[in-house]
Amino acid sequence: MTQQEHPKLAQIRALLAKAEATQYPEEAEALTAKAVEFMAKYGVDEALLSDGQPSRDGLTDRYFDLPNPWSMSRVRLVAFIAEGVGCRAVHQGHEVAGGGRRVHVIGYESDVQRAEILYTSLVLQMLNGLNKQVVPFGVRSAKAWRNSWQLGFIERVVERLKAIEDAARAAASGETSATGRSGELVLADRAAAVQAVYRKAHPDARTQRGTYTGSGYGDGAAAGNRADIGGTRRIGAASAASLVA
Repeated sequence: MTQQEHPKLAQIRALLAKAEATQYPEEAEALTAKAVEFMAKYGVDEALLSDGQPSRDGLTDRYFDLPNPWSMSRVRLVAFIAEGVGCRAVHQGHEVAGGGRRVHVIGYESDVQRAEILYTSLVLQMLNGLNKQVVPFGVRSAKAWRNSWQLGFIERVVERLKAIEDAARAAASGETSATGRSGELVLADRAAAVQAVYRKAHPDARTQRGTYTGSGYGDGAAAGNRADIGGTRRIGAASAASLVA
């Protein structure tokens, strides 16, 4: 991190750590629900408080080096989370020793931090959930089934995350920033600024479809619905999301 962590982020990390450590699903869900609600509100608050003060929460970037196994699933998860909290992400391929992958995330400091915190928690949930799966009898490719399970998990988790973020942003539309501007305008300007930096850094980036060949998608999606990211909304079937390559 480029600066000392905000006390609210430290509180969010502590809540997520407790959620990951508990053996009681109800307690984990309650703790994580509180953490995600705090996180979404923190993101909006920082945007409003930092309006006109770039030194408080300026544009930044960060590289996420993602190891094997399942490095491509990790890429999808961190990229989709980053996009969900207002950042932009670019997969830069096999630039990590041992066959891992690198993702470049661009956004405001508070949002990049939020993406990092959420990814750290959700990748553990995804991999722990995957390790508990038994590949159904008759599946021709266990690897393809596991890949599709992870894709289903990621898409459902990110859809739920976006719903929480959208609700927090909608609630802020009637608020005013430190300079008296509307919350809606501040958030729109931040999105445009992130997009401009992203396009300058990666002018040739293109969007790819997330694909899978296995039959584990439905089971992974169901697990994604149950993942402890907070909220009660359950997401139905949807098409594969896009990923910037």
